[in-house]
Amino acid sequence: MPTRIPLHRGIWISSLLVLLCLFAVTRVSAEGSETVSFEAALIDLSDPSFAVKQAAVDVIAASGDPRAAALLQALAAGQLYVRDADRALVLVSPSAGDYRLRDALDGSELGEASRREVKKIAINNRMRTQLRTAIAALTLASPDPAVRLRAAQQMLGDPNPLVIQAIRDQLEEEENRQVRDYLTLSLALADLQDPATEIRLRGIDRLSGSLYPAARNGLNRLLSAETDPEVRDAAERARTHIERMRSLNEAAETLFFGLSLGSVLVLAAIGLAITFGVMGVINMAHGELIMIGAYTTYLVQQAMPHWIDYSLFVAIPAAFIVAGLMGILIERTVIRFLYGRPLETLLATFGISLILQQLVRTTISAQNVAVQNPSWMSGSLQINPALALTYSRLYILIFALLVFFALLVILKRTALGLQVRAVAQNRAMARSMGVRSGRVDALTFGLGAGVAGVAGVALSQLTNVGPNMGQAYIIDSFMVVVFGGVGNLWGTLVAGLTLGVANKLMEPWAGAVLAKILVLVFIILFIQKRPRGLFPQRGRAADG
Repeated sequence: MPTRIPLHRGIWISSLLVLLCLFAVTRVSAEGSETVSFEAALIDLSDPSFAVKQAAVDVIAASGDPRAAALLQALAAGQLYVRDADRALVLVSPSAGDYRLRDALDGSELGEASRREVKKIAINNRMRTQLRTAIAALTLASPDPAVRLRAAQQMLGDPNPLVIQAIRDQLEEEENRQVRDYLTLSLALADLQDPATEIRLRGIDRLSGSLYPAARNGLNRLLSAETDPEVRDAAERARTHIERMRSLNEAAETLFFGLSLGSVLVLAAIGLAITFGVMGVINMAHGELIMIGAYTTYLVQQAMPHWIDYSLFVAIPAAFIVAGLMGILIERTVIRFLYGRPLETLLATFGISLILQQLVRTTISAQNVAVQNPSWMSGSLQINPALALTYSRLYILIFALLVFFALLVILKRTALGLQVRAVAQNRAMARSMGVRSGRVDALTFGLGAGVAGVAGVALSQLTNVGPNMGQAYIIDSFMVVVFGGVGNLWGTLVAGLTLGVANKLMEPWAGAVLAKILVLVFIILFIQKRPRGLFPQRGRAADG
């Protein structure tokens, strides 16, 4: 027999099932009404009544739909149209007398239409204010900090009270420092336009010390129209403080540019410090060895076009090996017969430099070639609104220091370095101790040439790569080596950075060419006073 359910229990179960069904239907209806209300609001945007369109904007702004901000921005910019055929919202752009259509919600292409087939959705001043506020609220509330930052930048200086209120609301919750800075700046600029003296003073206090150009411009506008002596004095003090801080940041930027130029000089000269300072060879082909390193970078990028971001990590050892082998070849075939005859080495290496230039013109190109920067070397490090350090120069400064210390370790902590120093100090004594001076000479020249090739990799990221690029650095390299002290690596580092900073300090008032001439004159006068440079060699090497 089937089990019988008591009557009162059956009533309770039936009631429960009815309630569950009602709850499910209500929830589905509520969810459906939200969707319908958003879709209905889209339809209402094409209504001729401005009141209906205003209500539709409120619904769209409150819907939370991710497409709402872009849709309202298009409406505010006058780019939102309705297609007569199906009442669909479209974005239009001119195309050969007609319009090219895109779907207003997903951006998909909808083909072309004549001007008669679409109608622009008109808005009035009240709707413009409403849209500005709605867009501000939507973009400032975006989860993406980049979107919020763009919104804050666009609202900068907007005195609309509704926009200001949206900024105040967002400022209480904002965590991103840069976005907070822009929001605070917007409020301060709005305060400058307030009729109340205490609020204008509050705005001035907020702007004091701000390095954003809008802050200084706002104070300038206030001073041009302000009549209250107290407000004027406060604004003058704030502007003076801003100018002082900007001057300090400009000095820091000049110092950075000087150090970056100095690092380039160090890279170009450090290989010459070995061949000229340690071996006594006047190598006029040193610039062409730098050029070979730069062209090696170009060829590596040509071989791996889809891996530009990683090409430098291949180009650095490749340039060192190629330029180093070229240096060994030059030493074994020419330089080895000219030791102790500096004038002959100068003439011979000058001829080699011409041969290398023509070789590049013949085998690669007589024109400059393009070497791309990796993406991680593009852009700049923004310290503050008045100070930005370009990544390319920052990385090259770090790279120059790494190359310097690596070379220092090789010369001070390895067997090759010990033999190089022994041969440099007393070649005959080193030979009597079993040092193969010929092998040491070749390896030393190859080391200096390899470092020149590595310098070419770095320089390819800053300047044009062409057959004549080495000529621009040969004179500067000799200046750095002589000024720092022949054969002294620390002197090369200090001299290169010093000359780079001196050049950049004089350029603003003397110009680039005159600054270089003044540096050259200074070095000539300095060498007259201290012929051995900043850090002269000591011991037997100095006597030789």
